[in-house]
Amino acid sequence: MNKKIRTEAVDHLFDAILSLQTKEDCYHFLEDLCTVNELLSLSQRFEVAAMLREHRTYLDIAEKTGASTATISRVKRSLDYGNDGYALVFERLAK
Repeated sequence: MNKKIRTEAVDHLFDAILSLQTKEDCYHFLEDLCTVNELLSLSQRFEVAAMLREHRTYLDIAEKTGASTATISRVKRSLDYGNDGYALVFERLAK
């Protein structure tokens, strides 16, 4: 884990996120916290990760999500060499 992000402020943000109980809660909080573009970028990266796990091609992913190849490469690097956060979430969503 990146030690630069492990701060009291980030812990406080994560506590706030963990307090959310419904999708509506998420919409309300994240629309207040993020710009529309930030929220759409986060959701795009998550969709890219899902498609990479399905072994879809970069071209297919770019066409379906509108993500740049640079974004797809960054997500791929996180899937391959990151902290397994995507894997954890996908595993939990599969249950």
